[in-house]
Amino acid sequence: MHSRKPFYILVALLFLAGVAASVYRGIEHNVPFLPGEQVQSWAVDAKVSFQGTGEPAEVKFSLPNDPAFEILVENATSPGYGLTIANDSSGRHATWSVRQARGQQDLYYKVTLVPTGKTQVIAQAEPEAVEYNWPATEKAAAEQIMDEVWSRSATNLSFAQQLNKSFNASDRSQNIELLLSGNSAANLFVQMLNSKGIPAKKVNGLFLEDQRRRQQLTTFVEVYHQGEWLLFNPADGSQGRPDNLLIWDRTGKSTLDVVGGVNSLVSFSMLQDTRSALATSIDVLKNKDALDFSLYQLPLEEQSLFKGILLIPIGVLMVVFLRVIIGIKTSGTFMPVLIALAFIQTTLLTGLVGFLLIVAFGLMIRSYLSELNLLLISRISAVIIVVIGIIGLFTLLSYKFGLSEGLTITFFPMIILAWTIERMSILWEEEGAKEVVVQGGGSLFVATLAYLAMSATWVQHWVFNFLGIHLVILAMVLLMGQYTGYKLLELKRFKPLAGE
Repeated sequence: MHSRKPFYILVALLFLAGVAASVYRGIEHNVPFLPGEQVQSWAVDAKVSFQGTGEPAEVKFSLPNDPAFEILVENATSPGYGLTIANDSSGRHATWSVRQARGQQDLYYKVTLVPTGKTQVIAQAEPEAVEYNWPATEKAAAEQIMDEVWSRSATNLSFAQQLNKSFNASDRSQNIELLLSGNSAANLFVQMLNSKGIPAKKVNGLFLEDQRRRQQLTTFVEVYHQGEWLLFNPADGSQGRPDNLLIWDRTGKSTLDVVGGVNSLVSFSMLQDTRSALATSIDVLKNKDALDFSLYQLPLEEQSLFKGILLIPIGVLMVVFLRVIIGIKTSGTFMPVLIALAFIQTTLLTGLVGFLLIVAFGLMIRSYLSELNLLLISRISAVIIVVIGIIGLFTLLSYKFGLSEGLTITFFPMIILAWTIERMSILWEEEGAKEVVVQGGGSLFVATLAYLAMSATWVQHWVFNFLGIHLVILAMVLLMGQYTGYKLLELKRFKPLAGE
């Protein structure tokens, strides 16, 4: 007797591979596990304005590069300007250029962002602190502040926290007041941290608030600690990242540089919106060129075709379960699956009525053909032609009476209907009308359950967006194929053998 251990190992591997692939796609590619999920998106407009001096102008503007937000769409409006968007050692930036700029100049940049939930900023490499050379008038005061705060700290992080607290204390020392009178809080914070060998840099962030206009960037400070950049706001003494903060520029340099112009200014407007989580995931994958071997890279017509094809395994699973485990008899093995596919196009009630009418008329005509003693091929061919005629007749009658639902009856598989009529006719002759009702009713019952499963929105979402689910279905079908016990409907038949 062959061991079943390899078989069970195969089933387990298929099941685990299918689940793992589906979970990976949901987590890594942010594909929603349930249909209809929505995500918040932000549309941010940046307006760059300056006065042209009549000379060639070049405008360099830093672009957002924040792991907490994914860029879906970005574009720029700059009539008459050349535009280049680059990503190099100085970060992402847009560069506008023109041979001559005179008078008021307005350039626009628009970006659509969605939150990713990744608020941590991981450093690519360990940075070095650039020591600051203090002016003679500030050196003594700065060293006294740093020594005092250093004595109250244990680590680089606690030094930054204590220093930030000192900047915003209600009873600030005279030394801090002196230094802040000639320096901004962010600059002073970075200079003191770097003087102690702690890497720190200024970053510019934008607070996202719905329907706000003419907003300016806010300066923050990022402090390096154990491979991660932590955010501080020396202006108000806060630490950590607000949920609605977008880090616009992390280069530590100027966000906007204008050559050939004066009085430059950048302002921001923003608007919050909701969009489909699935559409957002697809857009992100397209931007990353990660749609290879994905059904979404196919034309829409082929995608629509596959959405129907990928439902067949669900119907097959229902048929195997209902026949092998429950014990329901059907006319044909997988005919209910094809009928269920037709029900998806016709709706359930219209499909049931149409199926019963076609089969009933077909059986009447088939009974006449049986009296002609035709060969099997000729008889089947005649039944096919008759079925086509019946479908055409019902379609015309539906149109005449204004029953638009009846027009969908053409989605029924004609060849399968012809074979069903032939099989039921032979069954009637050999087993009687009762067996025809049992198998015909069983087929409709299985087709109805398969339709209910295949038409469920969440099922259609899973089988198309999580292809690994088909490996799970295959594992379940193989497992049920090894079942050799009693079918549930047979228990009643063998009940007398069990006694009282």
